[in-house]
Amino acid sequence: MTTPAPVAEPPADCPLCPRLVAYRAENARREPDWFNGAAPSFGDTQARLLVAGLAPGRTGANRTGRPFTGDHAGWLLYQTLIETGFARGTYDARPDDGLELLDCMITNAVRCAPPGNKPLPAEEATCRPFLTARLQTLPQLKVIVTLGDVSRRNVLKALGKPASAMAPGHGSEARVGPYVLLNSYHCSRLNTNTGRLTPLMFREIFERARILIEM
Repeated sequence: MTTPAPVAEPPADCPLCPRLVAYRAENARREPDWFNGAAPSFGDTQARLLVAGLAPGRTGANRTGRPFTGDHAGWLLYQTLIETGFARGTYDARPDDGLELLDCMITNAVRCAPPGNKPLPAEEATCRPFLTARLQTLPQLKVIVTLGDVSRRNVLKALGKPASAMAPGHGSEARVGPYVLLNSYHCSRLNTNTGRLTPLMFREIFERARILIEM
């Protein structure tokens, strides 16, 4: 009997987390033209680099259906990917802007937008099988950049490791099984506006990722 392939992408109307389903429905009532669903991963299925965020933003992927597209965080992320050779084209904050990821995929640990941008631990655990499957279905994957410590912990757990398997903080790096994990501060408006994360600091993470995938 053939073993079915792991399911890396939930349906847009995923029913698994009642609070997130209710929040999707609330957003759909307010903004019926938005995507308002479980946002799929975006990028190259043969990627050697995976960028893992935490969850879609309400006015970002929840609105547009593409990770980090339409909110503040996407501008720095996609511009940095273009500058470091992991994307080409022009990021114009919409899913039809023609931007293409190169040797890179972007995903989220939780696929539906949570209230206040804060998923509950139970919701992270419920969505984790999709993250685990996403990792398993990237045959060339070598490096994972985690955006924030919550993303770092979720990726470690998806790999069957405790959060303590890798130190927290910006620039933290560890080999976990067949992958190298690099952690960055999240490219949120809060972090960039306060100077906690600068464009140079962020670019250095992806320059390091480039070195690692070519080793």
